[in-house]
Amino acid sequence: MSEQRNVVVIGGGIAGLTSALSVLVDSPIPVSVTVLEASDRVGGLIKTSPFAGLDAVDEAADAFLTRVPWASQLASELGLGAAITSPTGAHANIWHNGMHSIPGDVLMGVPAKMRAFATTSLFSPAGKLRAAIEPLLPTTTDDDSIGHYIRKRFGREIHERLVDPLVGSIYAADTDAFSMAAVPQIAALTASRSALLAAGKTRKAAAKAPASPIFGVPLRGMGALIETLAQRVVSLGGTIITGARVSDIQRNGASYGIASTSGEFTADSIVVASPAKHSAPFLTSVDARASELLASWDHASVALITMAVPAHQWPSHLTGSGYLVPKPDQRWVTAASFGSNKWAHWRPADGSMILRVSLGRDGLDVMHFDDDHLINLALADMKLHLGVDLTPTEIRMSRWQESFPQYRPHHFAKLAEIEHSLSVSAPGLVFAGASYRGIGIPACVQQARLAGESVALHLASLTD
Repeated sequence: MSEQRNVVVIGGGIAGLTSALSVLVDSPIPVSVTVLEASDRVGGLIKTSPFAGLDAVDEAADAFLTRVPWASQLASELGLGAAITSPTGAHANIWHNGMHSIPGDVLMGVPAKMRAFATTSLFSPAGKLRAAIEPLLPTTTDDDSIGHYIRKRFGREIHERLVDPLVGSIYAADTDAFSMAAVPQIAALTASRSALLAAGKTRKAAAKAPASPIFGVPLRGMGALIETLAQRVVSLGGTIITGARVSDIQRNGASYGIASTSGEFTADSIVVASPAKHSAPFLTSVDARASELLASWDHASVALITMAVPAHQWPSHLTGSGYLVPKPDQRWVTAASFGSNKWAHWRPADGSMILRVSLGRDGLDVMHFDDDHLINLALADMKLHLGVDLTPTEIRMSRWQESFPQYRPHHFAKLAEIEHSLSVSAPGLVFAGASYRGIGIPACVQQARLAGESVALHLASLTD
């Protein structure tokens, strides 16, 4: 029998829990897995709680992308496949001096056909003309900034009123300071001379695939994914400890000593699935340079306010799924989701509308405001955008401090330097999670799977 090996996973979010599951399921040798989570609960940036008489309304991400397989596969493995539901199909809008439907024929906001901008009132005649010359422009040199690239190709209006709101709302980002490589759909366009023609070809190819929902979520909310995942980890023999903040890692020959607020742990391999900036201090002892680079990561903060608005107050013409606010038009609210239009299972018995309003992003910090002030700012902006005074019957504040890692230009080159250094200074220590190789839930799951494979290979090498 092989000697049992110890694996410690730092971080109990979707990436950390999936990493633990992958190690427990796939390790070819006996293994003990311990998950250390600094906060008092698992789930990280996924949280679901009751609201307005409904059992489960998400406080952060309300779905995962289904057109890439990793999150959907995980849900199926956990027995949640039959409980996955999809949005209603209600349309989304951009607010720019009024509501404008987000044009069709776009790829992450990048026009894939001329009609994407020619027939909408979202752009001025001058903005449309500027965008129309895109196929005639020479090849643009890639400087790894989404904003710089889109502005050069299509002009200011396409960037400010379409691409930046769409991409920025996903990542709480300022796309002028965000890596294009972090959004592969846009990065792939740079290989062609014309972004518009390349986006058109991509959309045409995608249209040949069988029609399927873009997003999915368990009927009990995203929290059901975390709850079931944690239960599976424990049922397979894993240990999950909350309130265990890691303060230091020391290398002791081929193994590691880990100091935390819940005691000392020994590991033969470590998965770091915690945010980069928060992970930097405890990596100083094993690799000072890697720690220094991780400490330079920026993380944006977001406040998400959930409101229940009485049915008689809700304008009947607002049947869409919500809207995004371009940065030049933003005061405080960056986006609003009309949850009861978007999700059929988010409809209270009394007919109230469930709204989720986002404030804060990279470059627009709101965390210093108290709850009452943030609520007043949100209601004032909603009155401007919707033309109606709202008096919610129930309000829930969810604060996500430093929750969105910002992939600055050349992010992946910096990450490669860190991982190369750690491969020498700390073999068997790997990363997974939103700070590293993808922010969305499917990307975190994929990273966790790869981390599990790396851990298994490292453990096998110790027995050779």
